[in-house]
Amino acid sequence: MKTFFISCVVTALALAVTVSASGKTTMTLHDCMEYAISNSTKIRIREAEIGDARIARRDAILAAVTPTITASTYAYYNFGRSIDPQTNTYFKTTSFHNNYSISAGFDLFDGFEAVNNFKISKTSLLIAQSQEKQAEADICLAVMEAYYNVLYYKRLADIYEEQVATAELALTKACKQEEIGQKGHADVVQMEAELAERKYDHINAVNMYNDQLMTLKDLMFWPVEEELEIEIESVILSDSEESVVQFAIDNNPSVKIAGWQLDNAKRELNTAKWQFLPKIGLYAGWNTSYYSYQGSATASFGQQFKNNGGEYVQLGVSIPLWDRLQRHSKVSRKKNAVAQAQAQYDQSRRDVESEVRRAVQDMEGSEASWLQASRKAEIQEEAYNLNLKKLEQGLISPLEFQTANANYLKAKSDEMNSMFKYAIKRAIVRYYNGVEYINQ
Repeated sequence: MKTFFISCVVTALALAVTVSASGKTTMTLHDCMEYAISNSTKIRIREAEIGDARIARRDAILAAVTPTITASTYAYYNFGRSIDPQTNTYFKTTSFHNNYSISAGFDLFDGFEAVNNFKISKTSLLIAQSQEKQAEADICLAVMEAYYNVLYYKRLADIYEEQVATAELALTKACKQEEIGQKGHADVVQMEAELAERKYDHINAVNMYNDQLMTLKDLMFWPVEEELEIEIESVILSDSEESVVQFAIDNNPSVKIAGWQLDNAKRELNTAKWQFLPKIGLYAGWNTSYYSYQGSATASFGQQFKNNGGEYVQLGVSIPLWDRLQRHSKVSRKKNAVAQAQAQYDQSRRDVESEVRRAVQDMEGSEASWLQASRKAEIQEEAYNLNLKKLEQGLISPLEFQTANANYLKAKSDEMNSMFKYAIKRAIVRYYNGVEYINQ
């Protein structure tokens, strides 16, 4: 069993909504996830499926414990030949007939079909609820990735904006030094090229930021015409040693859904096998009638309603003899369904185990990369500041400073990229260990 221990301070996201000085609401990662879940069409579809599963469970309960009750009535005129119910002889007089009946039936034994259907409906409800949780997790992970991409390009754009300001000051100073003969025209041209490159990089970063922000809005179902602001704060995150793989196999929604589907397949197979036995039902009913003949006197409606009433109780047994092998075919299909569900369950367990082990490995690797990138960024920032002072003092050429500046920008970019990558990998591992994305 692979275990891990991580204890580190990560620059990440606060979990509270704040209002900026301009009065606009800023959204944290948690707020973005909540908004996306509450507005997602996928969640609405899953909620409708849960509603159907609840209705199916209710129907299964009623079918297992309650009888079927039917009431009926009819009335008709007879203008042709008919039988006199009093004398049981034929006559041709026009007559009026009116009948009322009520009946009830209850299956005493139906091959445990009702019981198995109830268990299947109960499991189906659990499956629908787990599928909703799985959909929420997929939405949260997609929002998290888009959110970190927005932050990455926002920070990158801010760094390039600072670089543009620094390059503009350096160019202004170089122009003045050229006027008094301290720098040559080639140095000024080189600094103009550096400023143009920094502006180009800044524009690209802003464009990528806007593109990722649009992606985040789409995932959240955020109104496109409204501005979306997100916030960053520093928080402390730590993990203790955990058995992630086994926990994920026992609790991951995809594995649980596959297990429930296997249980349902086995119950359906048992139901199909029991259909070879006789079915026993108990039935009872009551009926009465009223009739009259044209041109003859008959008893009143009340008297006939009372006198013509009759009740019955029936015990029925239905024995299957020959149905063109339909029951045999059904059992064979259910056996194939069980084999398929078993294979799917085994595959789901294997997939989750592989995904968790890979996620833990990726998280540990991305953590090491982030720590190294942070150290590299600190060193490059220090080197950049020293080279900037040397450039101001004329101790290095603009070309040498451009190289140092490029190294600094790459180090900062690598640091942010590895930090956000580690945050996502860590969130995935925590999810497999039972902590939902929205609660991290």
